[in-house]
Amino acid sequence: MATTKTLNDLFLDTLKDIYFAEKQILKALPKMALSAQSEQGKAGFLQHRDETQGQIGRLEQVFEILGKPARGKTCEAIQGIIAEGEEIMEEFKGSAALDAGLIASAQAVEHYEIARYGTLIAWARQLGLKDAVPLLQANLAEEEATDKKLTQLAESQANAKGSKAA
Repeated sequence: MATTKTLNDLFLDTLKDIYFAEKQILKALPKMALSAQSEQGKAGFLQHRDETQGQIGRLEQVFEILGKPARGKTCEAIQGIIAEGEEIMEEFKGSAALDAGLIASAQAVEHYEIARYGTLIAWARQLGLKDAVPLLQANLAEEEATDKKLTQLAESQANAKGSKAA
């Protein structure tokens, strides 16, 4: 017979998933910054790296609230999204479309994180984890703001440049 898993277990499992994801993103962002052709893109990726460090710190506080060690659990989804981004960096290196591709990859990451944080916030409320909610909301707000910035960067520069042959 299967063990009885609860929403508490699912919350912790998902928290480990996003913790792993944030740590992988932290490693990927400097590579994306190096690959980006526009100064705005480079600066944006580096700024998000700094934000990601803060997000990891908040997640560690949530683990503390739960009385659990801060440990990640391999997240296949984020590994796949990051691998796609690395593929774009290789295949479009030096092309006018590179930055548009990098931005699209970064937005795929953001949308994954936004989905995860939204779920964790709902479950934290359900489980009465009042102290965890504002920490998770702060991370969600930063991810949403980054997603908006990426959209603006794509629409103002990268997509137009990418439509011209190098």
